[in-house]
Amino acid sequence: MADRKLPVIEKRLTLKQSLKHLMHYAKRYWKEYTISFVSIVLTCIIFIFMPVVEGKIITQLQMDITAIYNHVAGAHIQMDLILAGIGGLFMVMIGKTITQYVTAVYLNRAIQNTMYDLRQAISQKINRLPISYFDAHQTGDLLSRITSDVESLSNALVVSLDQALNALIMIPAMMGMLFVINKQIFLIVLIGIPLILLLSFTVVRKIQPVFDLQQQTLSNMSSTINEMYSGVSEILIYNRQDFAIDQFDEVNAKMRDVGFKSQVYSGLIGPGSNFITYMVIAFSILFGSFQVLNGNLALGDLQAAIRYIWNINDPVSRISQLTNALQSGYSGMNRLFSFLTLPDEVQTETKEKINEVQTIDFKHVAFSYTDQPLMQDMNFHVQDKQTIAIVGHTGAGKTTITNLLERFYEIQGGSITINDQDIRDLSYKDLRDLIGLVLQDPWLFEGTIEENLRYAKDGLSQSDLEHAIEMASLQETIARLPQGMQTPLTEDGANLSQGEKQLITIARALLKDPKILILDEATSSVDTRLEKKLQQAMDAIMKNRTCFVIAHRLSTIINADRIMVIDQGNLIESGTHHELLKKNGAYAKLYNSQFQDEPDLLTSAS
Repeated sequence: MADRKLPVIEKRLTLKQSLKHLMHYAKRYWKEYTISFVSIVLTCIIFIFMPVVEGKIITQLQMDITAIYNHVAGAHIQMDLILAGIGGLFMVMIGKTITQYVTAVYLNRAIQNTMYDLRQAISQKINRLPISYFDAHQTGDLLSRITSDVESLSNALVVSLDQALNALIMIPAMMGMLFVINKQIFLIVLIGIPLILLLSFTVVRKIQPVFDLQQQTLSNMSSTINEMYSGVSEILIYNRQDFAIDQFDEVNAKMRDVGFKSQVYSGLIGPGSNFITYMVIAFSILFGSFQVLNGNLALGDLQAAIRYIWNINDPVSRISQLTNALQSGYSGMNRLFSFLTLPDEVQTETKEKINEVQTIDFKHVAFSYTDQPLMQDMNFHVQDKQTIAIVGHTGAGKTTITNLLERFYEIQGGSITINDQDIRDLSYKDLRDLIGLVLQDPWLFEGTIEENLRYAKDGLSQSDLEHAIEMASLQETIARLPQGMQTPLTEDGANLSQGEKQLITIARALLKDPKILILDEATSSVDTRLEKKLQQAMDAIMKNRTCFVIAHRLSTIINADRIMVIDQGNLIESGTHHELLKKNGAYAKLYNSQFQDEPDLLTSAS
């Protein structure tokens, strides 16, 4: 098959665009966010007044000790006032603890609900994307979006919302308190804060591409691991363990290098901001001490001022701790919403529902996966309940025909009709309700055999299941299993043979009761003994249905009503088995090449 181009390109969103999308999901939980934000504000207010209370206790002690030192009559340590201050401080701490607890409960509940909705949106998006998207993207990339990207965003929100709002309130409020306490100290701090912010934002801007690369590398690692362990049998049988280890080492080393670079860069903020803060505190203490000695500043006020300086530095210096979470969160958020804003598969409404299939027609159909044309003028007509076999070399375009009938891809010219109605005038659901599919590699999910069978359609009765099991020759398989139909299947049915898995998918297709059945090389991955059993099951399911059989083993399609030979996307021959053998053309060459060592088969076929 021709190489497939990317169906869509994910566009990188700006921070503003990403936040707008995030707000769409967050606003559903505005009550929880509001309660948590109010609690954060209350926590900030309490926190702002704590240094004042502490300062008053220190100032009271200073005044009492000074009075005692100066032999003022009746001077003593006024424990009632000091204990009252300590009691007030204790009550403030209790209030702070309560508001912090409320914040933790409601903020985390709101964030986790938002993340739940995001994961749901991703899951729904996956089911609305054209199949061409999945041909062009690795499974690990999708896994990374629904796990690590969402988790990065969740961590960033948990860490940053609380602290960002804290900083927004605390910094200006505490600067105001500093201004009230001492204007000169306020000016010293006013010089230091812009330096810290300049350092922080410069580093953050520089390292954002590194965090984007880190998220992409994490996605690549997920894809590598998924690929390695889904193909573990092949790795072992070809003794390619060293190659697999080297492959993982390469992506792991890249993850290490990118992670090291992001940590080192973000680590520059903490030491740099702390150095500036220490210098600000040093100058403030030096200046404040002279003020205290000169009697222009109370000792408690100096202590409160130092606390405020530390408290101002705290939210700023935490940027170094937040940098990883914020940058990863933004990268994850960007990848998430870039994915969620991809165009959906265009949905159409059914103009006239089809209940029975009389005819299927390909009329001048043109299609290409890339800029290079694959199919330019495909024409054929199929009558109700005919079996059409499609043969040709690998990559000739056999599966493309059925992909277009299923509208997994949209044609670029001509039309495909059922009962003379263009399939584009049917919704995807109504079109695909008509079609059953059995692939070369059977797909089963973790669950019981019965659950896999009931996947076909809602409302199936037990007698429906038993009939399908009988028609698909599944009785022996189910009888030998200790739990029968309740036998749990491992991932992709690994505890069954290939043939047994295929029989289950045939039974499942039968339970759907489709009007059109597509068998895509359904027997090519089993041995000839099982092929006969599978062929019997397929003969049963094909009765009274319009069938398309994509066949590699030509022995399985000798009795087809018509055989179409495809080459490079073009229909080059069409007819019954005997008609095509008499032509001695492309089909005859294919057939003879398969059975040149089996003359008896050739004789009987002729």
